[in-house]
Amino acid sequence: MLVIVVENAPPRLRGRLAVWLLEVRAGVYIGSYGRRVREMIWGQVCAYIEDGNGVIAWAAPNDAGFEFDTCGKNRRVPVDLDGLRLVAFDPEAALPAQQGPATTILPRRRGRG
Repeated sequence: MLVIVVENAPPRLRGRLAVWLLEVRAGVYIGSYGRRVREMIWGQVCAYIEDGNGVIAWAAPNDAGFEFDTCGKNRRVPVDLDGLRLVAFDPEAALPAQQGPATTILPRRRGRG
């Protein structure tokens, strides 16, 4: 079993994925392929994702029963903890850098004069 989820993917990438996989919801693709085809499809996702992000998950013979990988700008980062892959949340990773305060606070004027 293979699941790919993409966000903010360009239409040409979504079209490529629809050729190989079944789109069950917007941006969610499923299928059943071997390692070679999975790696070929994932290579295309990583090459054409542009400003979006994606995650792939597939069945694997390990303790968890699955493996996963990510690409693109994403605040969720895979980490390895004693052989078990978990997801760490980095709230700063995908946010654009701010150029100073978002709003300017002006001093209150006292009286009219």
